[in-house]
Amino acid sequence: MIDKSLGRDPRDWEMFQDYWLVSDRMKILLETLDSEGARFVRCESRYRDNRVAPTYWLCDIVRVLDAVDEANSVLKIEYPTPDWKVYKLHGSSLVFKEEIVGAAHIFRLCFYPRIVCDQAFKDACKESAVKGIAFTDARKY
Repeated sequence: MIDKSLGRDPRDWEMFQDYWLVSDRMKILLETLDSEGARFVRCESRYRDNRVAPTYWLCDIVRVLDAVDEANSVLKIEYPTPDWKVYKLHGSSLVFKEEIVGAAHIFRLCFYPRIVCDQAFKDACKESAVKGIAFTDARKY
């Protein structure tokens, strides 16, 4: 339910619990650029006065890649257990293995809950004027 008395309508890309709430426009962009990278579940959206609101989707970025080139990146790696590692990215500079990333435009990191995208995805968001999404250069965390 969208209650305008509580503030603005959702933007094209909004964090919602452990998922993203995305607009039709953002869903189309994701499906066009990288159909295997995300999954969607349609939300029933209405305004408080029961009028139908724009369509929104719960979105999860489902592709997870172990694509960080640890040898050529600057990052701290912690090992909470002998068989598991976690990236600490504050002050990091990441380099990715192109052979692992391949044609993927968007993915999650294997050892850190961060979504990574390429320049083509960023450019498409700018060109489509989507709202609510922000980008950080992986070379300057």
